[in-house]
Amino acid sequence: MDVTAHDVQDTDSGVRLRAGGTEVTVDPAHGCRISSLRIDGTEVLRQGERYGAFVMVPWCGRTRQGRFLNGGERYQLPVTAGQHAIHGTVRGVPWHTVRSDGRTASFYRDLTDPWPWPGRVTQVVELAEDGGGLTLTLGVETTGDSFPAQAGWHPWFLRNLGQGGQDVVLDFAPAWQEERGEDHIPTGRRVEPRPGPWDDCFGMPDGVDVTLTWPGELELKVASRAEWVVVYDEQPEAVCVEPQTGPPDGLNSHPRLVTPIDPLEVSTVWSWRRPA
Repeated sequence: MDVTAHDVQDTDSGVRLRAGGTEVTVDPAHGCRISSLRIDGTEVLRQGERYGAFVMVPWCGRTRQGRFLNGGERYQLPVTAGQHAIHGTVRGVPWHTVRSDGRTASFYRDLTDPWPWPGRVTQVVELAEDGGGLTLTLGVETTGDSFPAQAGWHPWFLRNLGQGGQDVVLDFAPAWQEERGEDHIPTGRRVEPRPGPWDDCFGMPDGVDVTLTWPGELELKVASRAEWVVVYDEQPEAVCVEPQTGPPDGLNSHPRLVTPIDPLEVSTVWSWRRPA
């Protein structure tokens, strides 16, 4: 995924994409987060302290005690959530905008300390021509030695759209649920999917396919060829549906090696429609 052209000057309000009745705002200064998704004037992503949809790279969710192995050597990441390292290193740092044409934009961020290896993360954000969908594509490449990595997204979808309607309803059919230990790390056992509330990882080997429905208002589908999704709905304001290339602690349990000839790439497509 080539996004190595000259940088584009960002505005304080971020990069805005528009098509049909949809407006998307990307905030490169704060981790290349999708800070807003407005469909026909209705905001779909939570605003405030925990907002939008952020990138998780080079790992997703929690890494147990911040430790993982690569080639038999142990590495230590900063512990940022209780006793664990969480959600990667790029979600709170500035990214560079490469190009933006009003409907598509490209960004990059170099991997540096505290990640042990040099590399680059890219994100392409593309709004459908009719404004009925959004495609996000992440690439992770090494500029040195090979390393294990994961990639994914953590969107905060509003539980209620604030227009007098009902709360969102989730519909998905995972093949299994990763059993979660008391430390919020998968135990390695796969169990039958259990009812929520969830802060849990699910396996979808045919690809992530989750539908969020705000009855009578909006239906939004989250799809990806990624085979894991974390669903987090324990907060009253928002519901998170997080496609990712491996489960929490995946640097240890499901390492995917990024090599000079084999980068990691993953996409997610959000598509939506109003009820008839």
